[in-house]
Amino acid sequence: MSMNNSPNVFLDPNANRFQVNIINESHDNNETSQEDVGSDPPHYEETSFTDGAHNRLRISYRPGKRELYDNFLQNGEKTEASLHPYDTHNKMYYLQTFGHNTVDPVPKIDYYRNTGSVSGNKLSRPSLLEIHEQLAKNIAVSPGSVERVANGESTAGDETAVSKEEENKSGFVKFGWVKGVLVRCMLNIWGVMLFIRLSWIVGQAGIGLGVIIILLATMVTSITGLSTSAIATNGFVRGGGAYYLISRSLGPEFGGSIGLIFAFANAVAVAMYVVGFAETVVEILKESDTLMVDESNDIRIIGTITVVCLLGISVAGMEWEAKAQVILLIVLLVAIANFFIGTVIPTNNEKKARGFFNYEASIFAENFGPDFRSGEGFFSVFAIFFPAATGILAGANISGDLKDPQSAIPKGTMLAILVTTIAYIGVAICVASCVVRDATGSINDTVVPGMSCNGSSACSLGYDFSRCASQPCDYGLMNNFQVMSMVSGFGPLITAGIFSATLSSALASLVSAPKVFQALCKDNVYKGLHFFAKGYGKNNEPIRGYVLTFVIAMAFILIAELNTIAPIISNFFLASYALINFSCFHASYAKSPGWRPAFRYYNMWVSLFGALLCCGVMFVINWWAALITYAIELFLYIYVTYKKPEVNWGSSTQALYYINALDSALALTTVEDHVKNFRPQCIALTGAPMIRPALLDITHTFTKNNGLCICCEVYTGPRKLCVKEMNSGMAKKQAWLTKNKRKAFYAAVAADSFRDGVKSLLQASGLGRMKPNTLVIGFKKDWRNAAATQVENYVGVIHDAFDFELGMIIVRISQGFDISQVLQVQEELEKLEQERLALEATIKENDFEEGKSGICGFFRKASILNISKHEKKKESTINTIQSMHVGEFNQKLLEASTQFKKKQGKGTIDIWWLFDDGGLTILIPYILTIRKKWKSCKLRIFTGGKVNRIEEEKLVMASLLSKFRIKFADINIICDINIKPNKESWKFFEEMIEPYRLHESCKDITTAEKLKRETPWKITDAELEAFKEKSYRQVRLNELLQEHSRAANLIVLSLPVARKGVVSDYLYMAWLEILSKNLPPVLMVRGNHKNVLTFYS
Repeated sequence: MSMNNSPNVFLDPNANRFQVNIINESHDNNETSQEDVGSDPPHYEETSFTDGAHNRLRISYRPGKRELYDNFLQNGEKTEASLHPYDTHNKMYYLQTFGHNTVDPVPKIDYYRNTGSVSGNKLSRPSLLEIHEQLAKNIAVSPGSVERVANGESTAGDETAVSKEEENKSGFVKFGWVKGVLVRCMLNIWGVMLFIRLSWIVGQAGIGLGVIIILLATMVTSITGLSTSAIATNGFVRGGGAYYLISRSLGPEFGGSIGLIFAFANAVAVAMYVVGFAETVVEILKESDTLMVDESNDIRIIGTITVVCLLGISVAGMEWEAKAQVILLIVLLVAIANFFIGTVIPTNNEKKARGFFNYEASIFAENFGPDFRSGEGFFSVFAIFFPAATGILAGANISGDLKDPQSAIPKGTMLAILVTTIAYIGVAICVASCVVRDATGSINDTVVPGMSCNGSSACSLGYDFSRCASQPCDYGLMNNFQVMSMVSGFGPLITAGIFSATLSSALASLVSAPKVFQALCKDNVYKGLHFFAKGYGKNNEPIRGYVLTFVIAMAFILIAELNTIAPIISNFFLASYALINFSCFHASYAKSPGWRPAFRYYNMWVSLFGALLCCGVMFVINWWAALITYAIELFLYIYVTYKKPEVNWGSSTQALYYINALDSALALTTVEDHVKNFRPQCIALTGAPMIRPALLDITHTFTKNNGLCICCEVYTGPRKLCVKEMNSGMAKKQAWLTKNKRKAFYAAVAADSFRDGVKSLLQASGLGRMKPNTLVIGFKKDWRNAAATQVENYVGVIHDAFDFELGMIIVRISQGFDISQVLQVQEELEKLEQERLALEATIKENDFEEGKSGICGFFRKASILNISKHEKKKESTINTIQSMHVGEFNQKLLEASTQFKKKQGKGTIDIWWLFDDGGLTILIPYILTIRKKWKSCKLRIFTGGKVNRIEEEKLVMASLLSKFRIKFADINIICDINIKPNKESWKFFEEMIEPYRLHESCKDITTAEKLKRETPWKITDAELEAFKEKSYRQVRLNELLQEHSRAANLIVLSLPVARKGVVSDYLYMAWLEILSKNLPPVLMVRGNHKNVLTFYS
C-alpha cells in the first residue's frame, strides 16, 4: 500500500481537505489498473477491518469523476454510478469523510434535534461505549446497517414508520417574515385608536407631550421586542408564541401561569375588537335611521355575525387567514394615505367651521403645549393610548407557522414597531397642525370686522370659537372623535380603515389565542386541558381551541360589559411583556452556556428596566386591574408549582439554581466549622435506595431539613458490566428518592471490592463543607454464613470510617433491611396483572364487534372462546404464583421495612451512653425527638457508674444534659456492667464463635502456625483470652438491655471499637451480634471523639 505525497495534491486549491475516493479491492497488492496510472493518481490507501491481511482497499479516482467525488464529500450522498458497495467476496465496505472505515460520525445537525422534531428526524450517534470498546467481529453486517452505523444512525429505532403528521410535513403552509410577522404586527398595532382617539389624545396632551406619550409606549414595546428577538434566536422556536418563549426561559411555573391568562386575554380581545367594529356599523345605521332593534342589541347581532365569519376564515386554514390579513392591510394603508392626502387638500368653509384649516404655524404653536381637561392628566391619557401600541406579539404567537422563526420574529417585529410608531407620530403631528382644539361647527361664527381677537389661532384665521370656553362644542380635537374622517380626502375610506383595523386585530387575536392555548395544552402543564392539544389538518390547526375561543368571545359580546374587562385584558398583555423582558434578563443573568442568542442588540439591564416599566404601566393604566392580574398569576404559579409537571426545558431558573448553589457552596468553604453548627451529614450504605428503605428512613429522619444524606451503592464484579449497570441506574434511583420525598442524593461507585468502593465514597463524597461526617450501615445479619472476605470487607469499612475520622452508626432491626425478594415478587405479580388487564381489554373490544354470519361468525366466536380460555389459564397461573410465593412474600419483612415511616406512639428511646464519643450518641436521639413521628417518645438515659455513687452520678449526668438543653424522662445508673454474664448467655456466645476459632493451643506449634497462615481470619485462643473481659461486657450488656429496654421503641447504644490489627473480624462481629440480639431496633453509635455538643452560647 502506498500514499501519494505529490506536492501537487497539497498545492491544488480545488482539492478538498478530506479527500474521499472510490473503493476497489485488489487481490494482488502489485496489481494496478490503467486508471491508477493515469494523470489523476490515488491520494492514499487504507486497510479495511477484515481479518485477512491480503484484503486491501485501494482508494482512487476514476478519470473525470473528481467533481462527482467532491460532491459526494460535501453532501454525503451516494449514487449508484459512483458507489459499489459490494466486492468480489460479498463483503461490504463503506466510505467516510476521513477516507477509512469508522463508526465515528462527523458533526451533523440531526444528532442535536429533539425527539419528535417537526423540522427533521433525530438521529442517534454511536455511544461512547460503542466507539471506545473493541468492535465486535461476529456481527452480521448488512449493506444498509453498515451505512447507518457509519453515519452514526441507529439501526432499529429510527427505521420505524413515521407518523402521519410527519408525513404531511410537505403540506405545511409556512410564512415568511413579511406575511407571517410584519403584516400581522402592523395590523394588530394599528387599531381603531389610530382613527378615533389619537386626535383627542394629541388635543389633551399637545404635540410635545403627545409625541412623548407615543415614544414612551414605543419604548415599552421596543424593549419587549428586543427581548423577544433575543429569546427567539436562542434556539429553535416552536408554536406557542409568548407562552413558548416564557416557559422555555423561566420554566413551566411562569410559562403555565402567563400562558393561560395570555390565551384568555386574546380570546376576550376578539370580543373587544368585534364590538368596536359593531359599534361603528351601528353608528352608520343610526345615521341612516335603519336600526334593527336598538343600539345595544344591534351591537350583539352584528358582533355575533362577525365572529362567526371570522371563525370560518380561521378554520378554513392559515393560508386563507393570511390572504384576508393582506387585504385588510391594503385597506388600512389606503385609509392612512387618504388622511395624509386630505391634510393638503384645500379646506372649505364647512370644514373651517369645524376647526380644520390645513397646515398653519399658528395652530401648531397653539396645540404644541398640553391642555388637560375633565380631570385628565399625562398618565391617564397615556393609559388610554397605550393599548394602541400593543400587538407586537401577533407574529410570535404563530411561531409554529413561520418558515424561519429565528429570523422572522426579530425582523418583522422590530420593523413593525418602527413603521407603526412613525405613522402614529406623523398622524398626531399632522392632525394637531391642521385642526384647532375647539370649534362650534357653525359657518356663521366668523370674526366681525373691528372685533378684537382673543389670541387664538382660529380668531387670527377668521373664526370666533370663543363661546366654546363657556359652553360645550361638538367639534375640534377635544370634542369630535371623527376628526380624521373630516380631514381625510374621502371620508368613507376612514370608515373602511376602522373596519380594517378592528377586523384585522380581531382575526389576529382569534388565531393567536387557540395557537397559544394548544401549545400550553400539548405541554400538559394543566392535565385537565389536554383535550385541546389535538390538531387537525396539514397545519395541525387547533379546531377545538378555535371553538373554545369562539365561545368565550361570544359570551363577552353578549354580556357587553367590555369597559369593565378592558383594563384587565390590557394588564394581561402587559404582564406577558413584563415576563418576556424578565426572561431575557434572567437568562443573561444566569450565565448559562446555553444562552447564545443570535440577536445581539439587547442588554440584560435594559430588559430588566423594560420589565419594571411594564409593571409600572400596569398600575398607571388601572391599579385594581393590576392587582387582579398579579393575584391570578400568583394563584396559577402556585398551582403549577404544586402539581410539578414532568417537563424539563433547561430553563434559566434551573441555571440560576445551579449558580446560587455553587455560590453558596463556595461561600460556605470560607466559614470555619463550629460545634454549634454541627449536624449529622451521612453516607448511608443502602445500595439501591428502594432495596433497604428502612435504613434510608431512619437516616433520613435525623438528616431531613437538617443535614446531608447520600445513599450509596457499590458495584463489584466485571468492570464493564458494573459501569454500564451503574450509569443506567443513576437517574432512575435519584428519581425514586425524589418521588418518595426523600431529601437525599444517590451516589454509586464501581470497585474491585466492597471495601474499596466504600473507601472511595468516604474520601470523595461531598462538596466543600458539605462533606459527610457520619457513616450509616445496616448490621450484616448473615455474617455467619458469608464468605470470610465479605466479613473482612464489612469490618474493614468500620475501620476505614474511623481512620477517616467519621462517626459510625450501625443499625439493626430484627427482620433485616433487604427486601429485594419482596420487590421481585411484586414486580412479577404486577406484570401478570397487566397481562390480565390487557386480555380483558381485548375481550371487551371483541364483544363490541358486530357478529358476522356463517363461517366468519363461527370463527369469530371460536376466537373469543380461545381468548377466554387463555385468560382463565393466565388467571390460574397468577393464582398458582401467588400461592407459590406466599412463603417468600414475607409480610413481617415488608412491615419491618416501613416501621420508621409510621408515627411512633408514646414510648421511649433508650440511650445507653456508655462511652463519651463527643456527644453523637446523645445528639442523634435528640434530633429524632424533634421530628413529628418521634415527638411522643421520651428519652431515657442509661450510663455506667459505681454502686456507692449512684445519686451523685445521676446528678452529674442530669447537670450535663441540662447544660446541653436536652430534655430527658429518666436517668439510670447501671452499676453491674462489669460482672460476669450468666452461664447460658456465655455458653451461647461460645457456641456462636466456635466455628471461627483456631484452637491453636490444642495443636503442636508447626500445625498451629500452618493454620494461622491458611486461616488468618480465625479467632486465636490468645486473642480470646486477651479480650475475655470485653467479651464478658458485651454479653452482659445484652442481658441488661433485655432487662431494661426490651419495651423501648428504639435503643441507641455506644458502639464498641475494635483495635485495628488486634481484634479479629469474626470476634468483633460476634460482639456486635451478641450485643444487639433479640432487641427492638438498635442504633450502635460511635462519634469521632470530637465535640458535637456545647453548652456555650
